[in-house]
Amino acid sequence: MKMKNGSLMTGAGLAEAVGEILRRKGIQAAVNELMKREVALGLRKPTLAVYDHAFHFIGGAQKYGLTMISALKDLFDITILANRDIGYGKFREWYDLDLSSIPVKVIPLPYFDERKAVNLDPALVSRDIENPFHRISRESGRYDVFVNNSMNEMVFPLACVSVLICHFPERRPRSYFYADQYTRVVCNSRYTAEWIGKKWGFAPHRLLYPPVDMEAGGIDVPKKKIILSATRFEPEGFKRQREMIGAFLKLCRQRPEAVGGWKFILAGGSQPGNPYLAGLKDMIAGEAGGCVELKVNVTAAELKSLYREAALFWHMCGVKREDPGETEHFGMTTVEAMQNAVVPLVYDGGGLPEIVDHGVNGFLVGSTAELLERTLALIGDPAKTEALGRAAWKKSRLFSRSNFETTARSIFGEVLNLLVSPETSIPG
Repeated sequence: MKMKNGSLMTGAGLAEAVGEILRRKGIQAAVNELMKREVALGLRKPTLAVYDHAFHFIGGAQKYGLTMISALKDLFDITILANRDIGYGKFREWYDLDLSSIPVKVIPLPYFDERKAVNLDPALVSRDIENPFHRISRESGRYDVFVNNSMNEMVFPLACVSVLICHFPERRPRSYFYADQYTRVVCNSRYTAEWIGKKWGFAPHRLLYPPVDMEAGGIDVPKKKIILSATRFEPEGFKRQREMIGAFLKLCRQRPEAVGGWKFILAGGSQPGNPYLAGLKDMIAGEAGGCVELKVNVTAAELKSLYREAALFWHMCGVKREDPGETEHFGMTTVEAMQNAVVPLVYDGGGLPEIVDHGVNGFLVGSTAELLERTLALIGDPAKTEALGRAAWKKSRLFSRSNFETTARSIFGEVLNLLVSPETSIPG
């Protein structure tokens, strides 16, 4: 709020103006205005909270939010908001990020706690009950800037400036839908942007591709006879590990002379008691030779070692699925593989065509049959595999962590300008 001469309003004039906001818009809007003035006058560093209801799981979206925090910690006084206890050691182990200087505030959600739910999925919430995420909404009003890194449209932002990081527009519930209440919406791919328009009826403000920083040894490291898949073991099977295992076992039975010595390794995070993962273990238990391996909840160092050794990368999320939400929204692990000159053979859908240029640095396939055909061709042509791997490494530079950090700082520089602008709208 400024006077006619452009100087910041203080003293009695500010008190009168805030009192008018209190009468017209309520206490939260008045508090927000006072917080804005403190920042604009340089009385303190602006505060920012980043929330994700799945920070206690290892995942690409969580790496996205936490890497963003690391890039912004000199601009803001940051707090991590979570719903489950999570130690800093996990952030370092899972993502190679040291966030020990950033406080973590745990906000329990009784609705999920009473049901002993590990997965705090908003889709599990019945529409005829009180929104359990209102606790997060109330907390958001304590900060100058609130960032919702979840695919959770049920959190209403009360901060003066708010940012929704949309990894994909999962749903548009008939109630508790607040995605259109955020000051800025940032998406992770053009594919996601397209579906935000289709599902939500508006365009996101900015595109911020995910950060990828898993290069383990350059492009001249000798490769082993390993096909790698790296993605979370979702209980619903969205990542299609069962289909890929079935395809590889079929290849071993039908073309043993071609794939002799080759191994298929599937690495990824999983919650405890995952029935889908248990089914995968049963699927490979009777296979002789151990040609398929499951590596669960590997550390960043272990995953880097797998990328360094693997020659080919499979990712088939989206195959035989019609729901756009069940296709890869971007594909961070595909880029991670490409950073290590691993040739990607991935499903032709979702955000993956933004990463892989068919026939130039990998292949886009529409079925497991085509996946096997392309795989056999590469196994039989080491020179082409090496050339594609080098091209994959080159393309992966576009999605580096440094590019992510530069763009993130640009976006939140705009957010800071909005925060101190007298024209910024105030919730309430």
